Amino acid sequence: MLKRILFIMLIFFTAFVNCQSDYSERREKMVRTQLESRGIRDRATLDAMRKVPRHLFVPEIAKGKAYIDAPLTIGEGQTISQPFIVGFMTEQLKLKPTDRVLEIGTGSGYQAAVLAEIVSEVYTIEIIESLGSNAASRLQNLGYENVKVKIGDGYLGWPEVSPFDAIIITAGIDHIPQPLIDQLAEGGRLIVPEGPRRSTRELILLTKKKGKLKRKYLIPVVFVEFKRKNE
Repeated sequence: MLKRILFIMLIFFTAFVNCQSDYSERREKMVRTQLESRGIRDRATLDAMRKVPRHLFVPEIAKGKAYIDAPLTIGEGQTISQPFIVGFMTEQLKLKPTDRVLEIGTGSGYQAAVLAEIVSEVYTIEIIESLGSNAASRLQNLGYENVKVKIGDGYLGWPEVSPFDAIIITAGIDHIPQPLIDQLAEGGRLIVPEGPRRSTRELILLTKKKGKLKRKYLIPVVFVEFKRKNE
């Protein structure tokens, strides 16, 4: 009986190891074909995307699609962004290991995990309670102790722990919230899909210099709408 139990355990362990190896290979292919082939070169960004297990940030039914070149639904009308967009936005922020970053729109927590592999502190806000709570538990279980999750209105930012070296907004909005501008440190960078409510917006990088914002237009993108309370 003991030998049979040990044999069954060995089968399950072997299957688990093979499965994890398969996911690692998919991540490597994702980085090579979706990021590096499109010009993403920042080593810290590429290393983070190779390491973070994207399949653990999507619903069970979507795990097989976790590494495809497309956004995926995560429930509540929200999505996890296409891998290229996650990598592109991360690279554009030119992050340093000592940076403190604010993310608006936690979603499943994937972008926060990628950031957490690069910087010292990540603060992320999610307005949908179920998504925020699930993301907080997921990030904690995966050992991301440098990520703090808040359920609330991202428009207001997180003033009590500001200023931030970088801010990333992962939802489409027609203007930059003034509270977020105020919470951006001197020399800080803010990246956001900005423009009128429509299918396509411009991804914009803003740099704060002597209190003023310098704009750089990057690429057209499609994002879910920025949500506020009572909307």
